[in-house]
Amino acid sequence: MELKTDLGTLAYDDTGSGPLVVCLPGMGDNRTTYRHLTPLLVAAGRRVVTMDLRGQGESSAVWPDYAPAALGADLLALLKHLGAGPATLVVNSYTGASAVWAAAEEPAAFSGIVLIAPFARVMPRPNAVMRLTMAALGRYRPLWLAYWSSLFKTRKPADFAAAKKLLGRQLAEPGRMAALRAMFAADVAPCEKRSAEVSVPARVVMGTRDPDFPDPAAEARLIAERIHGDVLMVDGAGHYPQAEYPAETAQAVLGLSTGPARTDGEVSTIAG
Repeated sequence: MELKTDLGTLAYDDTGSGPLVVCLPGMGDNRTTYRHLTPLLVAAGRRVVTMDLRGQGESSAVWPDYAPAALGADLLALLKHLGAGPATLVVNSYTGASAVWAAAEEPAAFSGIVLIAPFARVMPRPNAVMRLTMAALGRYRPLWLAYWSSLFKTRKPADFAAAKKLLGRQLAEPGRMAALRAMFAADVAPCEKRSAEVSVPARVVMGTRDPDFPDPAAEARLIAERIHGDVLMVDGAGHYPQAEYPAETAQAVLGLSTGPARTDGEVSTIAG
């Protein structure tokens, strides 16, 4: 399915019926990252919509802006287009900041937000070697695919090879790697500044082995405290719990709908 906007086209899938769950992938990825989570949520009586970000997957490649706040605006446009909600929002990695922005901008649109391995703040400036590495990741498709693969730390899905092949084919399309580079360079600060405005139930889901953070548990607690949410650590998971541990991730998403107390960083662990 497609949502045509004045700036480009957003691709999405719409499956099941019931309370709405909307899922956004992270940078350099596509909506199929939720392919194993979606059927579990549908079986639990949810309507699940997964959307490719601008610049990625099957959405248009070329846009004037790829910042997290712009992706948050796309999300709100999708919800208006669907005419449904409020939605439980599930995001991963880069779109953690988008979730913060959208929930602050239009809280009535959401029944809750689940941030998986979120980058929801301005991170410390990396050293020179890391800056060069990041620049290379955004320029050379094989390096990005190798890096993406390395973020699955314990168990790759059975269809991992096919998923990697699809992602590689999409990233080879004109404009895709330029969009990735723009995301690397985007300013997260406007979203981070709105963290305290988040008023809906919130949860941070983080893998205990996520290599994108020096201390995954500490990062999860920090973000959860800022958005007045709780933390669920998925034992053994890397940066993509929704693909490595879909059953545990589904438990985290469905548990939020029962309305957890706003525990400001309380941590619990799900055994993988």
